[in-house]
Amino acid sequence: MLELLVTITIMTSLAALVLPTLAAAKAKAKAVSCLNSQRQLTLACLLYTGDFDDALPYNMGANEIKRLVANNRFLNWTSSIMSWELDADNTNTVLLTQGGIGPYTSRSAKIYKCPSDFAVSDIQARAGWSGRVRSFSMNAMVGNAGQYSRGGTNINNPDYRQFFKLGQIPKPSEIFVFIEEHPDSINDGYFLNKADQMEWTDLPASYHHGGANLAFADGHLEAHQWRLASTKPPAKPDAAALPMPLGPTDQTDFDWLMERMSLDADP
Repeated sequence: MLELLVTITIMTSLAALVLPTLAAAKAKAKAVSCLNSQRQLTLACLLYTGDFDDALPYNMGANEIKRLVANNRFLNWTSSIMSWELDADNTNTVLLTQGGIGPYTSRSAKIYKCPSDFAVSDIQARAGWSGRVRSFSMNAMVGNAGQYSRGGTNINNPDYRQFFKLGQIPKPSEIFVFIEEHPDSINDGYFLNKADQMEWTDLPASYHHGGANLAFADGHLEAHQWRLASTKPPAKPDAAALPMPLGPTDQTDFDWLMERMSLDADP
């Protein structure tokens, strides 16, 4: 009996040592898988520019995407609109890859989603959902923003450049194209924050040890850790209280991201 208790104690101690290591390894594998998905999305984006005279994919807001889809026009980089309801877009992998860069991804729905993203609402969980179809969004200042693009600028950020073509980005290594977005703000795939408003409109995700993966216009990828707790609310509905005003001590992460969003418009 004593030998059995000793054996159980040893096994328990070993499990206590091994399980955290296994959990960390699993989390790292998911982060690597997420980066690989963004790599494939970025490659698809670059292939798109090659076929469309250097033009970057359309990157429009929810209302315009819905109007186009209602008329069987699939121009946007992705045509799904996310919500916390039982809307079909949340699970429709065909619509997810319809048009835009879809043909350049072999219409693989898997690469549009981070494997660490399991966020669903209560009503979705009761319906048996284990997740939604998309975790990534595109920088609002990259691509043709449709009705938001007027006179060569973006009306949401008129003092900053809208990059319609890849060649318009002077330093592609410094401008992000794709980002993991917090599930409480992800909807149309148009990741927007306004430079003249010190608040989060759309919030980056923090699935990977409090950080997010980003893909840049030159094709390189970065895993960035957010510094402030306010940037890292839980991945669940209504966790972010958006829009989120930022005080003087809450701007570090916002400033870092905005510096990689665009550049000042030409004088």
